[in-house]
Amino acid sequence: CSSLAIGTTTGYRLFSLSSVEQLDQVHKSNEIPDVYIVERLFSSSLVVVVSHAKPQQMNVYHFKKGTEICNYSYSSNILSIRLNRQRLVVCLEESIYIHNIKDMKLLKTILDTPPNTTGLCALSINHANSYLAYPGSATSGEIALYDGNTLKTACTIPAHDGPLAALTFNSTGSKLASASEKGTVIRVFSIPGGQKLYEFRRGMKRYVNISSLVFSMDSQFLCASSNTETVHIFKLEHLTDSRPEEPPTWSGYMGKMFQAATNYLPAQVSGMMNQDRAFATVRLNISGQRNICALSTIQKLPRLLVTTSDGHLYIYNLDPQDGGECVLIKKHSLLDSGKPEENKENDLQPPLPQSYAATVARQSTVPSTSTMPGYSEDGGALRGEVIPEHEFATGPVCLDDENEFPPVSI
Repeated sequence: CSSLAIGTTTGYRLFSLSSVEQLDQVHKSNEIPDVYIVERLFSSSLVVVVSHAKPQQMNVYHFKKGTEICNYSYSSNILSIRLNRQRLVVCLEESIYIHNIKDMKLLKTILDTPPNTTGLCALSINHANSYLAYPGSATSGEIALYDGNTLKTACTIPAHDGPLAALTFNSTGSKLASASEKGTVIRVFSIPGGQKLYEFRRGMKRYVNISSLVFSMDSQFLCASSNTETVHIFKLEHLTDSRPEEPPTWSGYMGKMFQAATNYLPAQVSGMMNQDRAFATVRLNISGQRNICALSTIQKLPRLLVTTSDGHLYIYNLDPQDGGECVLIKKHSLLDSGKPEENKENDLQPPLPQSYAATVARQSTVPSTSTMPGYSEDGGALRGEVIPEHEFATGPVCLDDENEFPPVSI
């Protein structure tokens, strides 16, 4: 969550966020107008673009070299694209296409999926667990879970009563969060089994459209934003079966009695009792606009990032211990070359670097051997895991040719 891609009526822009104060524009392209999908493969030079001019065509670029790797056309408009280091997924209204990202070969076509007018789908960023989730029904909240590595259906999860509105995996692909069109309840399931782990109540007074649902990289927090002015952050407390024996106090006794009572109540009632409220919140100064959120660690502190469709990035501090109301610490304009609005002295700074490699503050020291260390921006590469160089170098997608990935810094 240190890179940001935006599509505009004139093209697209890519940003790198290494500090609260500095938002670096990595790349800007005006070659294709009316870009409504732009997906970058983590912090690499691979970017996938779809334009309103050709909504049925996917263009794959190596933006650092300024070259097009390939393009594919489909039978209907492309609604969303998801990618990790193993798979590229193209979602249409009634079908899903799975490509091998190393050579862009089409591996699987999932036909006759339930009508999915918003292109809702989620792909695990962990390429070792390339699970894909998408609506299994147009009328109920059933989730279809598909294994993108073995190309087989994993399971179906009866997540909600109403149709789905949001889906997201955690960084390791071991948890999946979902919300329905009502937007009142958010549930978290284990993957690939599909058991319900957590249930959070976003609110009871009004239905909302959940526009963004995202885990923190350590899977400790889950953030949900909607078309209202409030962003909710929930804390995923660790569930343990072997709890230490509590001291024989009155409150401890009553707590055990209450817990035992929920076992005899109807499932709907006991579920309500077990739901948790938001751990932290943010009140935006706008509502009714589409926004995207991310939970990231910037300069060693947890931050909430909110990007709005009017072209602004808001950065908030998140207190990981006490939660509460998050404090706004910076606002950036994305349509003004990434300069902070209140920091006009940036005009005196040298021109913004035009490559991700130049943007990274630390020196890249990639070994010249046939293997490369795991990359810090990729949850799919565990620390210390050695990734064969050829994994990213075969076929037309050659991503490590200029040592553009920085090594892990601990």
